[in-house]
Amino acid sequence: MVDNMTKHYGKLRALDGVSLEIRRGTVLALLGPNGAGKTTLVRILAGLIRPDSGFGSVAGFDVVRNRTGLRNAIGLAGQFAAVDQLLTGRENLELVGRLYHLGRKVSRERASALLQRFDLSEAADRMVKTFSGGMRRRLDLAASLIANPRVLFLDEPTTGLDPASRKDLWDMIRSLVEDGTTVLLTTQYMEEADQLADDIVVLDRGQVIAQGSAAELKARIGGQFLSVRLNDRGALNQAAEALSSYVDETPHVDEASVEISVAITNGGRRLAGIIRDFDEAGIEISEIGIRQPTLDEVFLSLTGQTAESAASPNGTGEGV
Repeated sequence: MVDNMTKHYGKLRALDGVSLEIRRGTVLALLGPNGAGKTTLVRILAGLIRPDSGFGSVAGFDVVRNRTGLRNAIGLAGQFAAVDQLLTGRENLELVGRLYHLGRKVSRERASALLQRFDLSEAADRMVKTFSGGMRRRLDLAASLIANPRVLFLDEPTTGLDPASRKDLWDMIRSLVEDGTTVLLTTQYMEEADQLADDIVVLDRGQVIAQGSAAELKARIGGQFLSVRLNDRGALNQAAEALSSYVDETPHVDEASVEISVAITNGGRRLAGIIRDFDEAGIEISEIGIRQPTLDEVFLSLTGQTAESAASPNGTGEGV
């Protein structure tokens, strides 16, 4: 639980009165542009840094007053695999177990069990520098579970993975939650949040600007989206202007895919009029349709940025 938490770095407000709650045995996805405060919040909840004010507890432990108990109850996997490349997979896990004071025998048993669970048994005695990116991420996740944490923090765990490896990691996260683990996940992939999260919190400039399930957030922006793909990229601005008379917000123009999308009410009733207006203006339509919004479009509506642009370095970094 987080209640009215703040954190400043000089004049920068990394967290500005953040409150949220994670239900036990569920996945909470934390979304937001670079610099929104996601990583700062994870670091505070993991006991790595202190908030300036407010209250936070994880697994019943105060994140400021009982950091020792907190660290024994949580696991953390950051944006990059924190494993030693000069050790074997097995040695990495046993080392983490010893750091948790599990003892040599228990550390060895836990390492073997996790290597099997994450399909790393055959590579267990190879040096990690020979592992693929997906294997390193799985090993990192295994290391975060060596002490059987009740709460797991995953800070962009699938960054840089190919689609197949990402899906494998999703399946592993689902399995952990089925076993009762509570997961707080930060991610730049909207599909990942849509697939995994029971609840979603959107941060922007250190504040919570939206929270709810994926379905609830999608319903907030109108329930329907109009998508139009054109034959001629040069007609995009003209088409966006024509659409403006049907909607209350500025249509989003994607030049790369020659597509315009916008939240719309009563889209089915308006579709014939839109097609007629485009035809009269000589704008050639390749595809047009009404559909449910995606989380990418929710993100754009809430933050004014696409998820892809929000995840790109902007000079501030996600150090906040």
